[in-house]
Amino acid sequence: MSAVAIGGGGGYSGGSGDKSLKMSLVDTLRLAWADPDLRARIQFVLLVFAVFALGVHIPVPVPGIDSTKLIEKLGNNPALQYLNMFGGGALRKVSIFSLGLNPYITSSIIMQVLTNAFPNWKKELQEGGEYARKQQNKRTRFLTLFLCLFQGWGLLKIIAPPMPASANAVTDIVIITFWTAGAMFMLWLGEQVSEKGIGNGTSLMIFAGIILSLPNTIEQLVKGVQIGNVHWYSLVLVLVIFVAVTWLIVYFTTAQRRIPVQHMRRMVGTRMMGGQTSYLPFPVNSVGVIPIIFAVALLGIPGQLALMVGGESTSLGYTLARVGEFLRPDLTFPEGIVGIILYTALIFFFSYFWTAIQYNVEDISNNLKRGNSYIPGVRPGKQTKEFLDGVISRVTIVGAVFIAFVAILQYLSPRLTGVPTGYVSVIGGTSLLILVSVALETMRQIEANLLMKQYGQ
Repeated sequence: MSAVAIGGGGGYSGGSGDKSLKMSLVDTLRLAWADPDLRARIQFVLLVFAVFALGVHIPVPVPGIDSTKLIEKLGNNPALQYLNMFGGGALRKVSIFSLGLNPYITSSIIMQVLTNAFPNWKKELQEGGEYARKQQNKRTRFLTLFLCLFQGWGLLKIIAPPMPASANAVTDIVIITFWTAGAMFMLWLGEQVSEKGIGNGTSLMIFAGIILSLPNTIEQLVKGVQIGNVHWYSLVLVLVIFVAVTWLIVYFTTAQRRIPVQHMRRMVGTRMMGGQTSYLPFPVNSVGVIPIIFAVALLGIPGQLALMVGGESTSLGYTLARVGEFLRPDLTFPEGIVGIILYTALIFFFSYFWTAIQYNVEDISNNLKRGNSYIPGVRPGKQTKEFLDGVISRVTIVGAVFIAFVAILQYLSPRLTGVPTGYVSVIGGTSLLILVSVALETMRQIEANLLMKQYGQ
């Protein structure tokens, strides 16, 4: 599920839970390519990426769309920028993949929240096995289909001005149909990658979309230097900040709070079992980019509604547009500063909210008690629950500060580098966080496959 893949994992797991890589990147790729099975899986992933890249350049069959106006509208709407970036620039080309995997990500998050909200669903998923998982996936797909139609209609209303003058209801239906088909096809591609490739397919499709957006960013920087909008030393600063933030993301993505767990000795037949020490690993950044996605979605609602009701030409649209200015994070005063404060507050709120969904400290405490395990110095039961709750709360604060810093850096980087806004969006925010997180997770899965093959020999 994409929400889990992008957002990170949680819960109890035995062992050390070490998220760092054991081998270097070059050695991992060399050994993986030498293995026939892993090589075939990697080749399949690259083939799917090629199909995705081709689809990005296939426009919907509606001629006469003014791309200049559309690009201008994208530059003024952060939510549309995210959608365009995750889709590899598909929205800018009004491609069949314009919706990307956004409907599926939204439906996955909604279903995960609902599963935790309804005890019957949660119990069914925990005890139902493969059948329950398939039923959950079926519900997620139906919700994805509905969101494709709804979000397609809303997106069409938002980008209405660049549409040709001859556009009518039939044109709208054609575009929404192609967008829905493209989004469901991308979902199918992601599932094929998960099954026949390596890594989480949905996360890798988003990863590929961001990678496809990078050439356009580099092209903008080069053009900026040529026309004099960007100085050469600004490019050096961009590179330095990019490397520093990448290192920071790697550090916090692999960082964990490891709580020692002691397993009690017990007699099984004539053998003494247990007595070992393992760890409960709690990642510092267990929520990934989920808080940023939620925060951007909420802050962008007034601006999107303003466009859907006719823009500033109507009294309601004008009011919503003014509210949207105070919700847009940047360094302008006072609107942008208010936006940054609200943006940070929402990131902290959703970090705690999503952590509460992922970790049920009462279940963890009960599982330890049933397994005759305990945390040294902490009594089983209520005291263990309170101890774990305190640890997770403190770890979540550190993770939320890290996520907020990376997210806000996207708006600080133009001032720090002297590069105009829009040229350096990849320095901070969701894009770089996803790129690094997905790359690390995929490399860990490749490494795990290699280690399993070595143990099997």
